[in-house]
Amino acid sequence: MHAAFDTLRSTPRMPALFVGHGSPMNAIEDNAWSRQWRAVGEQLPMPNAILCVSAHWMTRGATLADVSAQPRTIHDFGGFPAALYAQQYPAPGAPQVAAAAIELVRATHVEADTQWGLDHGAWSVLMHLFPRADVPVFQLSLDLARSTQAHFDLARELKALREKGVLVVASGNLVHNLRALAPGAAPYDWALEFDARMSDAIERRDVPSVIDADRLGAITHLAHPTPEHFLPLLYTLGVADAADELRWFNEGFDLASISMRSFVLS
Repeated sequence: MHAAFDTLRSTPRMPALFVGHGSPMNAIEDNAWSRQWRAVGEQLPMPNAILCVSAHWMTRGATLADVSAQPRTIHDFGGFPAALYAQQYPAPGAPQVAAAAIELVRATHVEADTQWGLDHGAWSVLMHLFPRADVPVFQLSLDLARSTQAHFDLARELKALREKGVLVVASGNLVHNLRALAPGAAPYDWALEFDARMSDAIERRDVPSVIDADRLGAITHLAHPTPEHFLPLLYTLGVADAADELRWFNEGFDLASISMRSFVLS
């Protein structure tokens, strides 16, 4: 029985997004990345709720879903201007939809959480996509103890939410190496190669090659010294299928080692 899911109103299928979020400063700067987020947001249908999977809610040994009625805005970074810490994204929560998501997942136990809120991987993007903060939002955590295949399998179980007015927004980066940041420099060869290989696999709907990105060896480990910015990609791909059309946006690099490449599947 899916009691919470069955109470959700059926709608035309909502899109799914993967957004390269990059620096938290993109939340308040008017730049090429943020302008594209606003342009994409203006083209999206109005959802009943948003499920956000962000690189910045990491757990280990458990997957959590935020069921709070009013998620707090989390400023989970340091050393930035006061104007960034002053930002709030007061969107309501989506407890009923979060409960439905918990019901749908059978591959693992998803636990309800009321402590997290919206981290900057979520709100820095959403404040451009939906600047009025009037769409209910909930986050799902990334259990770093799970394999890439397990993350994809979990996402597959959430696909039905798209038929209930739920927009899936996964927020990470296709390449993310903070140790190699180089302001003003051209992207590294390894960064370009990993970005190209993953984007080609996504174009061809070759999901196994994305799931098994570790097979690329050194360039994967350079592109992602830690996995959390890669894993959200598997959620966008997991809720999609061959019927979805792919549209890229923000194809480019920031600071030489962060790919801002993003896409919509609809």
